[in-house]
Amino acid sequence: MLKFPSDWSSLNVALAHDWLTGMRGGEKCLELLCEGFPNASLHTLLHNPKAVSDTINNRVIHTSFLQHIPGITRHYRYWLPTFPVAVRGFSPIEADVLISTSHCVAKATRVKRPGKHLCYCFTPMRYAWTFHDEYFGARSLKQTLAKPILAALRDWDKRVSDRVDRFIGISRHVCDRINRFYGRDAELVYPPVDTEFYTPPEGESRRGDFDLVVSALVPYKRVDLAVRAYTRSGRALKIVGIGTDTDALRSVAGPNVEFLGWRSNEEIRDLYRQCRLLVFPGEEDFGIVPLEAQACGAPVVAFARGGALETLIADETAIFFDEQSEDALIAAVETCGTTTWSTQTIRQNAERFSEQAYLDGIATNITALLSP
Repeated sequence: MLKFPSDWSSLNVALAHDWLTGMRGGEKCLELLCEGFPNASLHTLLHNPKAVSDTINNRVIHTSFLQHIPGITRHYRYWLPTFPVAVRGFSPIEADVLISTSHCVAKATRVKRPGKHLCYCFTPMRYAWTFHDEYFGARSLKQTLAKPILAALRDWDKRVSDRVDRFIGISRHVCDRINRFYGRDAELVYPPVDTEFYTPPEGESRRGDFDLVVSALVPYKRVDLAVRAYTRSGRALKIVGIGTDTDALRSVAGPNVEFLGWRSNEEIRDLYRQCRLLVFPGEEDFGIVPLEAQACGAPVVAFARGGALETLIADETAIFFDEQSEDALIAAVETCGTTTWSTQTIRQNAERFSEQAYLDGIATNITALLSP
């Protein structure tokens, strides 16, 4: 049974999260904190109850003024310049420990002293510091117009990082980024993979003849690279996910590329168990999807950048490609498809990132934060 130390029952904990509009990797991290601290209040810019789990919904949730804007949960990214104002609207929170889970503005949430602020940082604000081309388009009018806004956001992001007493990064890649952008040290605690839920199929089972992508369909995920490469190669590819790029991706996809839209966790698990391999074409700060797939025994083809280099083992659980080109991806897929893989070895790699290991890491950092 997953647990935090029992002597923390009297600890007054509050939680902060950027926004609640879906159940992605960050929300899975938050969900475990909600289970560990069932009485903790939660502060977030906006909340769509239909998009997150009951574990998250079943608590006192405080939202910002953005919550009252019609259609905000679909169009919130356009309101990015207002996010600092929105988070400033929260009064300092009374808590022994405020735990923010943040890739944007949640780390700017204030705690009333002598309370302490622990930030589990998925990355410094990605669109302000990195990935400008992926988010706004290379040398585009949108990027030109965004430049002064992003410069102001970088300045604000650096200043409010001082509100955090202790940073945790989700990978060495992110810890280095926290140090470079904020001038702060960060401890390393990897995000959790539900290795109890994601498991290989029982008994002997042949893998299918299709490859798989599970991703939000947004520019920086580089699903476009996989679509173009597979359309060219003719191999069967199934894509799970929705996002702003859906129509554009469909328009360039061949008949061998199938878009499945959103799928339940159970359906995704079945696909992990059945696929020949998982394709991970983008650069991620950690990347939970490849590890879910590996918990089900599937090998991975991944771009050799970011968190994947820390979590996947070359030639034992994954094949890497060094440049984001169709030729490089097609060659890596061919190598992966002709390699003999050990399901046990692949599964053991994922088990290093269990939910209990995540909770233990968070607990160690809370203890250090509260030590005299």
